[in-house]
Amino acid sequence: MIPFLTIASTLFLSSVIAADEAFPSIPTTFHVAMTSSDDLKPIRREVYGERKIFDITHRYTQDMPVWESTEGVKPFLRLTTSMKNQSLSNTSEMKLSVHTGTHLDAPGHFHDKYYDAGFDSDSLDLQVLNGPALLVDVPRDKNITAEVMKSLHIPKGVRRVLFRTLNTDRRLMFEKEFDSSFAGFMMDGAKWLVENTDIKLIGLDYLSFAAYEEARETHKFILGERDIIHVEALKLDGVEVGVYSLHCLPLRLPGAEGAPTRCILIK
Repeated sequence: MIPFLTIASTLFLSSVIAADEAFPSIPTTFHVAMTSSDDLKPIRREVYGERKIFDITHRYTQDMPVWESTEGVKPFLRLTTSMKNQSLSNTSEMKLSVHTGTHLDAPGHFHDKYYDAGFDSDSLDLQVLNGPALLVDVPRDKNITAEVMKSLHIPKGVRRVLFRTLNTDRRLMFEKEFDSSFAGFMMDGAKWLVENTDIKLIGLDYLSFAAYEEARETHKFILGERDIIHVEALKLDGVEVGVYSLHCLPLRLPGAEGAPTRCILIK
């Protein structure tokens, strides 16, 4: 677990922390250069280039859900130096779990021997994390079982699949309170995937790719393979089913069993 990450305040994080005498609140909007100084407001996008690039990463906010918590992430970002206090620059500090928001898991997350051996987020293969990907719709009101996997008819040779479930329809990633009824992989679905497909990357739309009731066992099984990467908490609303070029870039965090990850789809 990485205790904290220090980042420049120009990161597009739309979070607010309570002001105190030492640290003013971080604003919800960030100034950008414009011809007029009367209306400084950035443009925040989900889609770029006339629907050719889709940002499928969730913004980090204090109200996004956290595993088995009712309180959300809570304040996690503060200014350590502020120009309002006569400092030369604004500099922010961020403290949160590496499994917050859109992120991936490394084998060491559920296997201590892999953690000790160094199978961390910095060891994951960028060739798996980047390349052609298929976005599919999972039948609603269903977890991903072996039967569901068969029904999706994913062709052999497909290596990256993003599974959009009822989680997206329910907008669970926009709810502060953790919801254990989210849809995800059941153990038999994960075993069917390993035994019958060429998939090496799984993407899902909530905090866990595996359904709550079998989360531990299914994580251990998939991570035990060490050649399958799963990306969790993807933002898949507003994107059509089909084939895209997927690009996922996790932070390089040696020693960490997971990492926040920026993911985009290019049509």
